[in-house]
Amino acid sequence: MDFPETLGVVLTGGLARRMGGGDKARLCIGGKTILDRVIERLRPQCSGLVINANADAGRFADTGLAVAADSVADHPGPLAGILAGLDWAARHAPQIEWVVSAPSDCPFLPRDLAARLHRARVDAKAVLACASSGGRRHPVVALWPPTLRDELRRAITREQVRRVSEWSARYAGGVAEWPAEPVDPFFNVNTPEQLAEAERMAARHPEA
Repeated sequence: MDFPETLGVVLTGGLARRMGGGDKARLCIGGKTILDRVIERLRPQCSGLVINANADAGRFADTGLAVAADSVADHPGPLAGILAGLDWAARHAPQIEWVVSAPSDCPFLPRDLAARLHRARVDAKAVLACASSGGRRHPVVALWPPTLRDELRRAITREQVRRVSEWSARYAGGVAEWPAEPVDPFFNVNTPEQLAEAERMAARHPEA
């Protein structure tokens, strides 16, 4: 890798209400689970990979990856998952100065995600960097330094901040842009209709 050591964090802490509950990351697209697709894409880009998940961590034992649970109660959203990843890095891999987060429901993640986020951060002389496609930003798909974990914990627990974009806007940020055609690399699966659309996209564009 031609960028600093980076830990990947796959965010699976959501409740999947629009999908009817359960682990939507275990749904299949093109004969492969969404989670497997995400891991397959992120693993080569990262020095290590962990899963942010709550409840029974054993359900991810087949991945061979460590599981970092939210340390904040009541499912406050993806910011808690990012915090879990930053805390895990600080505790278990203190030599790693960067964490890249991605949701577990994005089956077409780009294979150059970490490299381009680092480039965007450096080019902008920024603290953070997030992904964008077709001019639309994706704040959850982003690069973070673990040194911000105490500030993030305070924002979640004391200030009741819940939106990733609200918190990240406090810091200088770079943006890495990808085209949204023919397949948006950050298309996410939240509903049965989006699952069916992702299946069609995978069939039409197997290279994605």
